[in-house]
Amino acid sequence: MAKRIEKIQAFLKEENIDALLIKSKTVKKWMNTMTGSGCQVLITKEKGYLIVDGRYITEAKEREHDLEIILHNPHLTGRNYLATVESILKEKGCKSLGVEAYQILAKEYEQIKALGFDIHLLDSEIANLRILKEDEEIEAMKEAIAITDEIYQEVIQHIHVGMTEYEISALVQYYSIKAGAQQMSFDTIIATGERTALPHGRPTQRKVKAHEPIMIDFGIQYNNYQSDMTRICFIGEPEPKIKEIYDVVLKAQLAGLAAIKEGAVASDVDAAARAVIEQAGYGEYFNHGLGHGLGIGEDGEGPTLNSQSKTILKNRMMMSCEPGVYVPGVGGIRIEDDVLIENGVGVPLNKTTKDYIILEEK
Repeated sequence: MAKRIEKIQAFLKEENIDALLIKSKTVKKWMNTMTGSGCQVLITKEKGYLIVDGRYITEAKEREHDLEIILHNPHLTGRNYLATVESILKEKGCKSLGVEAYQILAKEYEQIKALGFDIHLLDSEIANLRILKEDEEIEAMKEAIAITDEIYQEVIQHIHVGMTEYEISALVQYYSIKAGAQQMSFDTIIATGERTALPHGRPTQRKVKAHEPIMIDFGIQYNNYQSDMTRICFIGEPEPKIKEIYDVVLKAQLAGLAAIKEGAVASDVDAAARAVIEQAGYGEYFNHGLGHGLGIGEDGEGPTLNSQSKTILKNRMMMSCEPGVYVPGVGGIRIEDDVLIENGVGVPLNKTTKDYIILEEK
């Protein structure tokens, strides 16, 4: 069942670390092993272990055949799973242990340090293991993105004047589940009118009006992989000021897409899109990075596209491209695609149009 054990072991040898403790749900999903809170993965240079408590032992024996399953019983040891980790590491003669820095609480870190091994706190190093997608991952992402396009088309057919943001959010959730989503990638962002100036505006009881922007930013988790798309629609023709902002953001998004290519520096991609917005006089209203990595990624998927990132883009990387302009009291526009670098160039995978989406008044 478990995958990519050899990839982790190669990483350990490169970093000269004897073992890696994996607690995060994201990495366990990437490995295709069990993800419960009572399931910890320990990988040494020679072998992999799945340490479980009694709640998971039956399922582990049924599902997991590539990691050695070890039952940890805290009632017998008087300690948590780290007693088993310590026992394995000492038996195998390990001197060093890598842990996920973003996953370990301070108290737990002190317990790990007390084991007496040389501890390596790992962060981006773990994310970089996932940054180049394999064929099956790319296909899973493409399927999730295609379904996301279909969900959006279903939702906008039901939007009408007087509908609340909560109701739109409920439609997104309903059609996502109906389409087979395991869950949403993140809390769906629904904002209308002047509230679109909030980049992460959550839905409220505000009712939709004609001619104003309706921002829908959502993604689904499908076969463990996540999508993320933002589009703006309108009921009737948008106001001139919002049309002006929309045109600037679309031009910036296309510039960002054109800059995504093998060999590009991530900060230069961000700069390409940002320059368009700055030249139009809206630079102060673009207040986030251009994009983020996509994949299983509940924790730190790479690459990041912002002004600080020096990541060199490569084939098989997947990322969002989502410039935005958010003017308080007026409204905001964000246009987001999921992008794959293949054959040296960035290819947007979403098929939903980026032209004005104007719905009929109902």
